[in-house]
Amino acid sequence: MSGVPRPDAVEVGPPDAAASVIWLHGLGADGWDFHPIVPELGLPAGLAVRFVFPHAPHRAVTLNGGMTMRAWYDIAALDLDARSHDAAGIRASEALVRGFVEREIARGVAPGRIVLAGFSQGGALAIHAALRAPWRLAGAIALSCYLLLPGELESARSEAGAGLPFFMAHGTADPVVPYAAGELARDALRAVGYPVEWKSYPIPHGVSPQEIADVGVWLAQRLG
Repeated sequence: MSGVPRPDAVEVGPPDAAASVIWLHGLGADGWDFHPIVPELGLPAGLAVRFVFPHAPHRAVTLNGGMTMRAWYDIAALDLDARSHDAAGIRASEALVRGFVEREIARGVAPGRIVLAGFSQGGALAIHAALRAPWRLAGAIALSCYLLLPGELESARSEAGAGLPFFMAHGTADPVVPYAAGELARDALRAVGYPVEWKSYPIPHGVSPQEIADVGVWLAQRLG
């Protein structure tokens, strides 16, 4: 399925969409990375969902020797130590994501028909932004990722998003983001009352056909 490029995103779907999925890519990728999965989700033809795949800003990434690439925030090390999280970069990208939600609302999509989604670094940001959104969204999808700024989980989450449903998945052979990091994020969300549908797959850092199908089923349930 071809995508329509914008300066800040790739879009797939009808102009008169009744629902939207804002999908955030991983470190070093861009908005074109996940747009081919749209037809593989198997969503009902009449659902009228617009997929928005934003491009992260270019920034220097410490983990990669300071090389400049598309990244939602800086990453200092693969250990995912919360003390090394780039709080300023995370908050700046949270504001970008909120802007994409606001744009969908301005185009006529109700907040309760909008899903935030992402993979790896983008999945971590999707969780972060969904928890803090001032609207009641339809839910969030977080694949192969972890929890950002976990010390803020209790204090920073919005009242509007109480009980927001999550779909989370992780590869059991992931050498980039440890499977245990995904489990910790899942457990932290469940501990404060968020319903999390959790799936695991025998894959490395990526997505599998079964995972894409499972995401499609969850989306159809949330947006159908």
